[in-house]
Amino acid sequence: MSDYRVTLEAAWIVKDVESIQDAIGIAVSEAGKKLQPSAKFVDVDVLNVPCPYCHDEINNAIVVAKTGLVGLLLSMKVFNAENKDHAERIAKSVIGRPLREVPLSTFSIEEIEGEANE
Repeated sequence: MSDYRVTLEAAWIVKDVESIQDAIGIAVSEAGKKLQPSAKFVDVDVLNVPCPYCHDEINNAIVVAKTGLVGLLLSMKVFNAENKDHAERIAKSVIGRPLREVPLSTFSIEEIEGEANE
């Protein structure tokens, strides 16, 4: 049995916003609230992607007609999983339960080595 850090990608829709920063702030806040208290151990971050022109990291968010679409990363540790597929299923179950309406896909799965269980 191994421990893994599983990160899922989420597409979060925010309505009635004026700017990308507002959309990001609201998306992170709403995701955090929905994950409480059953999945409070899930880390919520904004997905960054490389700019196609300058190759710097930029936020993965857009606002059109006062509606924002924000890419979020939802990350958690999965302890004592049989393999990567098992860890992925556990994470999707734990995170997906409170976020039923939010599209999720796997972003990364990394085995945790030499780290004490927290």
